[in-house]
Formats: sequence, structure tokens, C-alpha cells
Amino acid sequence: MSETASFVDPVFLARFGLTRINAVDYFLHPLNPFRTKSKTSNEVLGMQGISIGTLMAWGTGNRPGPLSLEDGEEEFGLALSRLTGEQYELLPVTNAEGATHQQLAALFTIRHVYRKSHNQVRVLGIYYILEGVIYKSPTVRGLMKSHIARALDGLSDACDSLSVCARYDPTTGYVWKFEPPADEDEDGETFYTIKEKTRRKRRRVFDDRSTGERTLQEEEGVRALEAIDRILSRLSTSDVVVKGKPVV
Repeated sequence: MSETASFVDPVFLARFGLTRINAVDYFLHPLNPFRTKSKTSNEVLGMQGISIGTLMAWGTGNRPGPLSLEDGEEEFGLALSRLTGEQYELLPVTNAEGATHQQLAALFTIRHVYRKSHNQVRVLGIYYILEGVIYKSPTVRGLMKSHIARALDGLSDACDSLSVCARYDPTTGYVWKFEPPADEDEDGETFYTIKEKTRRKRRRVFDDRSTGERTLQEEEGVRALEAIDRILSRLSTSDVVVKGKPVV
């Protein structure tokens, strides 16, 4: 699946809204292409009537309800840690200083893990729910490719910009002139603009012929030059011409 794919269910959002209480339930939507095909521990707890909402309303044996949202999430996390298999965890909000309530309610981070024991988990994926749209977190490889592509594109543009400033003189070699000349042509194009267009249109022609091989036109040109050389050689030794002047 493409890393730019996404999923949204406007019917669910219009009917229930989206909060931290039902964010995981929204992710477990049957039509969500990101969810696993296996049965998760979240669904096992759901069949037992255990969710963040029910824990907030009724509490547990050790912590009778009603509970706050933070306490309900904590108790639900403890219930997940007692089970093994694939699970979806709603990660807590971190570094939220200065964020408004609307901003906090617009972004949810869900972690897909495989739990082997209470303390052993293997992360299978990270997902984001941003304003009701589910996205998959990009991989490190995808981020590196994107950064390298942007860097190479910037370097290519820089090389193109510098190439039109290069000047070559047989006595001094290459020099750089970064200030464009004041004179412009009739169309308002400077020398740098014209040179850049010419450089972009120019194409290098690669000759794949073997050494010594010529085309028919080249062969005719070589034979014509040889014939002219022979004529000039005979004229130079002829008695008719002396020092370039005819004999009178």
C-alpha cells in the first residue's frame, strides 16, 4: 500500500465524533485498509464490554468509577498488557504545552504492536488520525529518500544557476561573474538568460562509430581535399608559374 494512502469515514464522524475515547474504535473500522486482518486484543476486550468509556463510567474493582479520562486510559492500557497478540495502543499526548483543546482533539497517535508478554512488545507500525483522516507514519527509508531527493534537486538548481556565470579566457582560465550586465536585448533578456536558454537547448552528440570509420559525405570530402592537394602540388612545380606570377 502506498505511503500516501489515507482513510476517512464521514458517517462515523458525523454520528459519533472523534475523541480519545473512541479513536481506537474508529481505527478498527472494518473498511480501514490499515487495520490488521488478525483478531486484536482490543476486539477481545470489546466483546467483554471493556473500553475506555466503560472504565470511565464504572471503574474497576480497585478503582471504582467514575474515572477521569487519564485514569480510564491507564486502566485500559493495563487490561491490554494482560493479553498477548496484536494490539492497538493510543499513545498519550506529549509536548503539548501551549496547544489548544481543538489542536489536541485533532491529532491522535496509534501504535500497532505485537505483545509477547507484559513487558515485551514489538512495534509493527505507527498511525496518525488527523482531523478524522487516518494516515500511516512514513518509514525511515521513505523519509531519507524524500530528503535526499529534495537536496539533489536543490543542488541541481544551484549548479544550473552557477553555470551561466562561468567565463573562460585562454589566458586566465575560468572566472566567475555573478553580476549580470546592465544591457538587455529587445525582448528584455539579459546575456545570462540567453546563455541559459542556449545551454539547455544544447545536447551532446555521442559518436558510436569505430575509429577511422567515415560516412559517405566525409569520404567524398576527404577525396576532394586529396585531389586539390595533388593539383596544387603539380602547379607548384610547373614552369608556367614562377613565384606566383605567370611567365611573360
